Amino acid sequence: MSLVQRFERNTNGRDIAVGDIHGCFSALQRELERISFNPDADRLFSVGDLVDRGPESDSVLDWLAQPWFHPVRGNHDDYVCRYDTCQIGNWMQNGGVWFFGLSSAEQAQYADQFRCLPLAIEVKTAAGLIGIVHADPCVSDWSGLESFMGSRNGRNSVMWSRRRMENDDDSVVDGVRAVVVGHTPTPNGPIRLGNVLHIDTAGWHKSGRFTLLSLATLEIL
Repeated sequence: MSLVQRFERNTNGRDIAVGDIHGCFSALQRELERISFNPDADRLFSVGDLVDRGPESDSVLDWLAQPWFHPVRGNHDDYVCRYDTCQIGNWMQNGGVWFFGLSSAEQAQYADQFRCLPLAIEVKTAAGLIGIVHADPCVSDWSGLESFMGSRNGRNSVMWSRRRMENDDDSVVDGVRAVVVGHTPTPNGPIRLGNVLHIDTAGWHKSGRFTLLSLATLEIL
């Protein structure tokens, strides 16, 4: 696994970020159709939590096979990576029951795929660099993120931390135009704290919706 995956500017189409998916791929597909997503030119970046809670977690491998789909690893995805050592009871209470209906060979296949997911993504745009992590960058300067994630505590923090939201921290992360995150649901709409954009608007919940964010303009599509 590479801790950070880096992407050059997309000169052929749009770069779009989406909040937590949680096994609701059909609903996401409808949103992509709404904005006329073009898989031959556009790219979709996910803030992670691809599985659990929704009814279509077992569709995730089909999405991971798409060349235009690029997720970071969320805390629910990390459960899959650590399925043989994680706190299974906690995971099952939070939507992981689907995984334990798989055969041992299928479980290993999912884990192998998920272990390849980066913890952070960088995307170059005409207006500047965009960073993506699941929960919270937890650093004041983006250039220090990779070193921060060199420890297990650092890796856990970018997948689990809610510090910025809990503290209403509007400090700016230097070295990047914006950081796009999910993890903490904001059902009333995206929230911006400093230059960190929280876009998990609970598209996986019957009362929520998916937020699709243009990385070029930082506008909601």
